[in-house]
Amino acid sequence: MPKFVTIGYGDAAGYARTSSSVRDAAHARDAKLRAEGAVMGIAGMPVQVRNTEALGVEIREGAFMSSGLPIAGFAIIEAADQDEAIEKVSQVPCAVAHGVVEVWPLEERS
Repeated sequence: MPKFVTIGYGDAAGYARTSSSVRDAAHARDAKLRAEGAVMGIAGMPVQVRNTEALGVEIREGAFMSSGLPIAGFAIIEAADQDEAIEKVSQVPCAVAHGVVEVWPLEERS
């Protein structure tokens, strides 16, 4: 089955202004995705790694890309197609609590 990488963006203020019943249902959706085998995690502090021309590793603290909302977490889910992947994440916390979830098809290489 195809896999999708999801990136959830959101902040505490958006989460706080979402009703508790909607938040509870969103966390139940997360639990369902985990039960289906999704790998989920909260985003920690990133580092950038470069090794241009294999001449030496350079590490920089912080994210390379920026967003209006902080990255809240990542998941790898399975779905029959992108439409099903969208349906699966449309009710997770970031999607319902004034954030956004990106869905990226994971094109595995052999």
